[in-house]
Amino acid sequence: MSRMITADLVDLDLSAGTKEAAARSLAERMVALGRVTDLDGFLADVAAREAQMPTGLDGGIGIPHCRSAHVTAPTLAFGRSRAGIDFGAADGPADLIFLIAAPAGADDAHLTILSSLARLLMSEDFTRALRSASSASEAAALIAGEEPEPESPEAGSSVDVDGPFGTDGPVEVVGPAGVDGSVGAVAAAPAPAPAPAPAPAPAPAQVAPFRIVAVTSCPTGIAHTYMAAEALEKAGEAAGVEVVVETQGSAGFTRLDPAVVEAADGVIFAHDVPVREKERFAGKPTVDVGVKAGINRPAELISEVRGKAERGECTAPAGSPTPVESAGEPTEGYGTKLRKWLMSGVGYMVPFVAAGGLLIALGFAIGGYDIDKAPSVAEHFAWGQADSWAALMFQIGGLAFAFLVPVLAGYIAYGMADRPGLVPGFVGGSIALTIDAGFLGGLAAGLIAGGTVLAIQKVKVPEALRGIMPVVVIPLLASIVVGFLMFLVIGKPIAGLQNALTDWLSGLSGANAVILGALLGLMMCFDLGGPVNKVAYAFAVGGLATPNEGSLKVMAAVMAAGMVPPLAMALATTVRGRLFTRTERENGKAAWVLGASFISEGAIPFAAADPLRVIPAAMAGGAVTGALSMAFECTLRAPHGGLFVIPLIGNPLLYLLAIVAGTVVSAALVIALKGARRPAPDGVGAGEPPHAETKVAVAA
Repeated sequence: MSRMITADLVDLDLSAGTKEAAARSLAERMVALGRVTDLDGFLADVAAREAQMPTGLDGGIGIPHCRSAHVTAPTLAFGRSRAGIDFGAADGPADLIFLIAAPAGADDAHLTILSSLARLLMSEDFTRALRSASSASEAAALIAGEEPEPESPEAGSSVDVDGPFGTDGPVEVVGPAGVDGSVGAVAAAPAPAPAPAPAPAPAPAQVAPFRIVAVTSCPTGIAHTYMAAEALEKAGEAAGVEVVVETQGSAGFTRLDPAVVEAADGVIFAHDVPVREKERFAGKPTVDVGVKAGINRPAELISEVRGKAERGECTAPAGSPTPVESAGEPTEGYGTKLRKWLMSGVGYMVPFVAAGGLLIALGFAIGGYDIDKAPSVAEHFAWGQADSWAALMFQIGGLAFAFLVPVLAGYIAYGMADRPGLVPGFVGGSIALTIDAGFLGGLAAGLIAGGTVLAIQKVKVPEALRGIMPVVVIPLLASIVVGFLMFLVIGKPIAGLQNALTDWLSGLSGANAVILGALLGLMMCFDLGGPVNKVAYAFAVGGLATPNEGSLKVMAAVMAAGMVPPLAMALATTVRGRLFTRTERENGKAAWVLGASFISEGAIPFAAADPLRVIPAAMAGGAVTGALSMAFECTLRAPHGGLFVIPLIGNPLLYLLAIVAGTVVSAALVIALKGARRPAPDGVGAGEPPHAETKVAVAA
């Protein structure tokens, strides 16, 4: 394994004044050594991690870090600042800054080594030695756990290596030392067998110490996870308490022995992402805090859990984990939970939208726009008349569409609280329809229902009542709370806001409509089926629940813009295929069909391989198409279908013109951006490094 830190990655006089400048200065050293391939892309990943939670720690330490596809090998860079740099720590600026870069696919061994550094940072002796280091070589050796040598050893001699990046015991030097004074490649030499220890004298019987099991985790699972574990273990030693920690890091986690968990007197959760398999620890005194609390005040947490144990405060037995806790990656933080709850509702709602909306659109296409005045097909249906079939489709679609808001609310609550949230969620969504609170009311009802259920589940109840809680008590109480709030407290203000939004959409014209169309186009093409795309799509679909001229224009603009990215990539690979890899050219053929079907995700392989060129180009074309669709006053009653529902679109020829214009703009931009960079070596397509095959994981 290549060394993760050398003297070239150390700056003992870091002059940066901000955390962004510090990260850039240290990252440039990684780029110079070939450890990072794209400086701006890597710094964007560092900034995204920093946005989740500040990386400053008490004691003058800053540890910006991330996992990134732009990192070729696990790497550490160290900077020492005289003035200090603010990384968000409570006690002030940091003078010791560690930039930790891990590849997106780093293996367990690499991540274990990085976690060892995180634990080492909790040692005052270690940080004191770094502050007094007089050379870059000395600092690099300290971090690597090596003794700096004044002279380069000869091959075949031995040096002692003992630390997180070394091997315990003597090792044989099998290569020359580097010019910076760092030791080269090493091979482990056999250590002498230890002498047998004398049998210990029997110890007097002692009272068993208080036993705590803990779980630590942070969004990236590289640094804070292990620092919190180290702090809790040290605080436990000082307090005479047994602390056993399960670190749920990026490399996965090793579950604590069930016997250890069973024997524990208390539990500490220090985490910023959901604890995996949390139900294992139910029924014990528990302290639940963020991961930084585990680093900064471990003694307080131990004292708090002991107090809860003395008072008999235990958590209720756990049920099954909610969909939010049982699905997804362990690196997802609480900042993403609201988005996941909302996307849970939208995901279950979309099939109702597609089925109901398309049936309504077909009813209009066959029977005309007066089909909504047809009598119920249960009372009057003529088998040989097209109008009767049109009315049948329209009425089935209308019933399916009526489930939109209740399903949205019900499954938002389900995402928060599992099955007990379904009843109050559906009830709240139905109330939102009853009081004309619409789509916004459904969002509010779902969140209220899920929150109410979670609150009720935290109440301690007698053992005899626990069996009927999820079936009777929770749905009953939560429905009462949701109904009261929706009918009498927040429902009417939300209905007023919904009506104002509907009126605003109805009155859209001229420049206002064009600007809204451009904005929706940008959102649809920003993340290609991701959260921002889904927000724009949900906004358009919500308008179809109470259709008017404005909401139909919005739906048309959103679908047109969403078709542009894959169509543009397909056109670009056809016109200038040499700018793309062989795989991308094959994906371009499929992108024609995906784009025509309104599947924006068809452009993801291109965006993942070259995001800085593809995404801006796609957004520019999407904005053009959205603005033109609004300017042409195109309308759409179907929520999906792409070019296959053109007969259901108002002003279809102008609609096609808007799509073509945006596609051409995006394709021209991506060709220009890709053509402006340095040509690839022979046989290697643009965007494909000569030493590796580009692999893209497409997440729909």
